[in-house]
Amino acid sequence: MSAVSCRRLRASTVRRVLGFLLGAGCCLWLAACNLPQAPQTTPGGDRITASDETAGTKRARVRMQLATGYFERGQLTTALDEVKLAIQADPTMGDAYNLRGLIYAALGDGAIAEDSFRRAIEINPRDGDSMHNFGWYLCQQRRFSEATALFQQALELPQYTGSSRTLLARGICEARAGQWAEAEATLMRAHTADPVNPVVAVNLAAVLYQRGEYERARFYVRRLGAAVQQGSSQNLWLALRIEKKLGNQDNVQDLGQQLRNRFPQSRETSFLDQGLFDEQ
Repeated sequence: MSAVSCRRLRASTVRRVLGFLLGAGCCLWLAACNLPQAPQTTPGGDRITASDETAGTKRARVRMQLATGYFERGQLTTALDEVKLAIQADPTMGDAYNLRGLIYAALGDGAIAEDSFRRAIEINPRDGDSMHNFGWYLCQQRRFSEATALFQQALELPQYTGSSRTLLARGICEARAGQWAEAEATLMRAHTADPVNPVVAVNLAAVLYQRGEYERARFYVRRLGAAVQQGSSQNLWLALRIEKKLGNQDNVQDLGQQLRNRFPQSRETSFLDQGLFDEQ
């Protein structure tokens, strides 16, 4: 699981890493991570001004800016050192515990990651980003009902600005649980909230494929346009499998040739060569 994937991605970066997220674990963090931002309100809901910041809070904020930068670059140990210093400076900074949870999750230390997310939400019960990140962590542990409950908590917050990302993560999580109808409904909401997001579109198409809605799946894949050809082997494989189900053999051959030319060593090309069209 790549920590760098958690950054807020530019469109060009999304095109490079866009994939069939239901089956690509490392890429799922593109949909999942909400990095801590500078808090705009106190836990009680009041807007933060300079008078709210103690000397310790200011030091902690600087440490958090450094920690976030290191985390985005995948320098996890250095990021963790900065988070520890931020917590020392201000033990009430919930964002520091949120980032601490992301770091320990990336390091594979689940107990501390879970404790960190819980602490962040305890400090600020209105912290939708921590709810989102904790929900995604629980989804990776296959604790699907707990994850869904946390996603829902975040979505119900009146001023939460990460709704589209949380809907995407929830939809992927529901799909992982085999809850295809729920996943479709959630991803449709995500698509309504962010209709130009290619990651939402490809995941929605994947769920529709699983439900046997091949024409609808094709519609969303085709809306991706060049992103399918320029994207990952998973994207091309999904598009190819849809065309196969619809009996469009010319399109299957064209997509198959693109897959072999661009990703000759991929598992999807291996599936194609073996005729294993039900693999994903």
